[in-house]
Amino acid sequence: TEGFSDPERRIVMAEEKEEKKGFFHRLVAGLSKTRDNIVSGIDSIFSGFSSIDEDFYEEIEEILIMGDIGINATNAIISDLKQKVKERGIKEPEACKQLLIDSIREQMSVGELAYEFENRTSVVLVIGVNGVGKTTSVGKLAGKLKDQGKRVILAAADTFRAAATEQLTEWANRAGVEIVSGQEGSDPAAVVYDAVQAAKARHADVLLCDTAGRLHNKKNLMEELKKINRILEKEYPEAYRETLVVLDGTTGQNALVQARQFAEVADITGIILTKLDGTAKGGIAVAIHSELGIPVKYIGVGEKIEDLHKFDADDFVNALFCRNDQEQETEAE
Repeated sequence: TEGFSDPERRIVMAEEKEEKKGFFHRLVAGLSKTRDNIVSGIDSIFSGFSSIDEDFYEEIEEILIMGDIGINATNAIISDLKQKVKERGIKEPEACKQLLIDSIREQMSVGELAYEFENRTSVVLVIGVNGVGKTTSVGKLAGKLKDQGKRVILAAADTFRAAATEQLTEWANRAGVEIVSGQEGSDPAAVVYDAVQAAKARHADVLLCDTAGRLHNKKNLMEELKKINRILEKEYPEAYRETLVVLDGTTGQNALVQARQFAEVADITGIILTKLDGTAKGGIAVAIHSELGIPVKYIGVGEKIEDLHKFDADDFVNALFCRNDQEQETEAE
């Protein structure tokens, strides 16, 4: 909201609040299958056990692992739950529910500096395999940044996939941002070089690069990214660097495997988790952060620009457990 007058700022903030509210409702709907997968099972444990014992913890553990929350995250959640139960002398299983929700939330905090790139002149590299929604996510992110008043330039550096540039050009037009592209099959590093010159000449705030992600040929991918990084270091050393991996939320543990593989070839700073609408595997958002120490920074629950949002651990957990604003206010009282 920089550069806006007070009335304009109030209007923008009101619109943002309304958009966030709408996104929360879409997130609640999108996580319905995950909720059925995890929350209904947990609820049955809380109501089915009369005391807190090892069997009680084992049942919760099994449901969390089956819900794609991952072994590391599950162990941390159960350990935290046991400690709090002991410290507070809790005897009733039902009294553990809020503690469990809080433990899950604590596993997912993105940190204060997660979106530092928005406040600096920056380059954001976005990588991911075909079919995960990578190019679409780049387009949506460009639209989000443009709406914040940022000057954005897109680099169509995924020259490997036919139609990737065409698709990204459509998103650039929709978002109202400039795009720099090359011929299909051309050197991605050359496209990034041209985009850097354009970004510097036009005083861009964010250079957003759609790059290829071919995990089946990791050596080529590594060389490609090294070449791009060399150009950025030489031509744009003042730019803050962010590298985001796009993962498909519907693939569950396979998304975690992909994230781990990409982390071997690039310095990953965050995850964009797409297709959370309608998946039973939304628990993977918890697993990725816990297993790899890489935060989920954005989540997608649909096809429109407004369907990509910054990840908010509170919103995610509240949507997962379907706790609306009224419930939270009542609890706070």
